[in-house]
Amino acid sequence: MASTHDYEFDKRNEDIQVHINGEFFHRSEAKVSVMDSGYLLGDGVWEGIRLHRGHLVHLDEHLDRLYAGAKAIAMDIGLTREGLVNALRDTLERNGMESNVHIRLIVSRGIKKTPYQSPRVTIGKPTVVIIPEYKKASEEVKERGITLATVKTRRDHFVQDPKINSLSKHNCIAACIEADRLGVDEGLMLDPHGFVSTCNSTNFFIVRDEEVWTSTGEYCLNGVTRGAVIRLCREYDVSVLEKNFIPKDVHSADEVFVSGTFAGVIPVISVDGNKIGSGTRGPATKNLQDWYALDIDKRTVG
Repeated sequence: MASTHDYEFDKRNEDIQVHINGEFFHRSEAKVSVMDSGYLLGDGVWEGIRLHRGHLVHLDEHLDRLYAGAKAIAMDIGLTREGLVNALRDTLERNGMESNVHIRLIVSRGIKKTPYQSPRVTIGKPTVVIIPEYKKASEEVKERGITLATVKTRRDHFVQDPKINSLSKHNCIAACIEADRLGVDEGLMLDPHGFVSTCNSTNFFIVRDEEVWTSTGEYCLNGVTRGAVIRLCREYDVSVLEKNFIPKDVHSADEVFVSGTFAGVIPVISVDGNKIGSGTRGPATKNLQDWYALDIDKRTVG
């Protein structure tokens, strides 16, 4: 099976230095307490950020989402934006990293005096972890594409706000487990009303009659790359609509693709056993891959 997170193995990752609250630890020694809110409850927020040719891609957008998510769960990150950016850059410098790096930035509420959910029993400052890895997305997956199936797990507001990039990923994990059992690469998730929302780890798009459709965004993580794809469609005069649509519209689409920070734009060749278009990457998807890569290159420094 393929994955939007497939990457080329890099032995250098065995010796990376991980940032934990301002200190650095070898990967094998990097640990947080069993009393940490993130470990106990998944209480916190996170971002995945790419380093490309010395440039932290869409950094402002990622930090906007991180701080907005923290505010939504009444959590103080404990660092200013400048302080967090300095921590990211210190981590990259410590590891001598310049490009083809994926960073997982994690902030939990901190240490608790007892394993209980209330933030009132938190006694420590927020725990800030930065894990950088050399990761180059699989070119094969970008060309060959992935398969999807509609899963029963829904994206809704009844359990948690799907727009928050929370450490608690049970909803998405449940969808991922369903997808595995169905023998596909990712699960296509619907909203409470039966409209297409998102995938378990990526945002979702279809192409119909030269229009690009994606969900309204009400019940999905408002992905940074999703936003970039919508912007690029408008810049290149491609009609893009954020609207409600159903799986039947997907099955008869001309093209389907997904987006994410790590891999960018990935084609989808089948959904629920229905071949999409010719069963290969379509021209609109290829154009968006090229436009996205060019857009990222334009943002690099040096």
